[in-house]
Amino acid sequence: MQVIVLGGGLMGTATAFFLARRGHRVQLIERGHIGAGATVASFGNIRRTGRYLPQLPLAHRSLALWNRAEELLGQDVEFRATGHLRLIFDAASQADMERFASEARAWGLEIDALSPAEIRRRFPGLGPQAIGASFSPQDGSANPRLVGPAFAQAAARLGVEILDQAGEPDVTRTAAGFRVSTARGTLGAEVLVNCAGAWGREIARQFGEPVPLSTHGPQMAVTEPLPHRILPVVGMWSQDAGAYLRQVERGNVVFGGGVARTPVGASGLAKADPARLETQLRKVVQLCPALADVAIIRQWSGCEGYVADGLPVMGASGTTPGLFHAFGFCGHGFQLGPGVGDAMAELIDRGRCETPLAPFAITRFAA
Repeated sequence: MQVIVLGGGLMGTATAFFLARRGHRVQLIERGHIGAGATVASFGNIRRTGRYLPQLPLAHRSLALWNRAEELLGQDVEFRATGHLRLIFDAASQADMERFASEARAWGLEIDALSPAEIRRRFPGLGPQAIGASFSPQDGSANPRLVGPAFAQAAARLGVEILDQAGEPDVTRTAAGFRVSTARGTLGAEVLVNCAGAWGREIARQFGEPVPLSTHGPQMAVTEPLPHRILPVVGMWSQDAGAYLRQVERGNVVFGGGVARTPVGASGLAKADPARLETQLRKVVQLCPALADVAIIRQWSGCEGYVADGLPVMGASGTTPGLFHAFGFCGHGFQLGPGVGDAMAELIDRGRCETPLAPFAITRFAA
C-alpha cells in the first residue's frame, strides 16, 4: 500500500515510522522543517495524570513505546521515567485529584496521593505550601527537540521518502486515491494521513469535515543552568491555568503554564508575550520557591491546534475512503505521540485498532 503522511511533527513522523515497519511504502510531506512546529514548542511532558479517562488506553500504549524509544529509534531522545508530581494548593483541586485517582484506577492508572509531610520528605523544596499532591512514578519527560527528527531519521532508514520544506500542499482526490502537489514535486497514493497539526483543520474541511479548531500558542521559558536538584516533572492541580516545570540534565529549568495561551493569527506564527512572564513566575515559584532569584534566558511559543471539546481528531474520515486524521491534540499530545503513530499504522494496515479510538472520531462533528 502507498501512503502519504501530511505533517512532519511527532504525530506524522511516528505514523510514517510505524507504517514502514508494517511494510508499507510511505512518503512524508512537511511544509517546513521536521519537528519544528508544535512538537518543538512542547514542554516535553510525558504524563497520564489528569487525562480524559477514555484516552488512557492510548496513553498506556504510548508509554510502553516511550520506554522502548532508544531501541526503536537507534538514539537517545532523553526519555526519562523520573515520575510526575502534581501539587495541590486548594481544597477544590484536592477533590479533583481524589476523584480522578479513584476513577483512573479502573482504566489501569494507579497514582499515589501524597500528604504535605510526604511531599516534604520525598521532594524537599517543592511546593512548601501544598496541601497535597499526586505522584505517577512511571511517567516523566523527553526532549521535544530530538524526538521528531529521530522518528524521521528512523523512518528514512526503513525506506520512507521525506519531503521537508515542501511549502503549502495542494491535495486533490483522484480515481486512484489522492494527489498532493508541493514545491518539491507531485505525489500520489492510495491513502492519505492528515497529521498536519493546526493546519489539519483545512485538510479536513476540504473533504467536507469541518472541525471547530482554534490556534493558540503556549507561553514557555527556560532558566539559566542550575545545580541539578529537581528530578520529577512538576505540575499543579488547579482550577485555572496551572504552571509546570522540569529540570533538564544540563541544569536548566523549563517551565510553562500559569497564564492563558496567546491567539495565533492566519500566519501561523506564535509569539511569546513577555508581559505575561511576571504572572507566570508567581505560579512557578509556588512549585519551587528556590527559582525566585534565577535568570530567565529565553522565552518561546509555537502554534498548537485546540479542538472545541478538548479532544483530538483521530481515526478514519467519515466522508472519504482512504483518508485518515490525527491532529488537534490540544496542547497535550506529546505523551501520546508514539502511541498515536502506532495506533494509526495499525488502523490503516488492518482496518481496525486494538486501542479504542471512537471518542476521537471526526464524525462527532458531522451533525
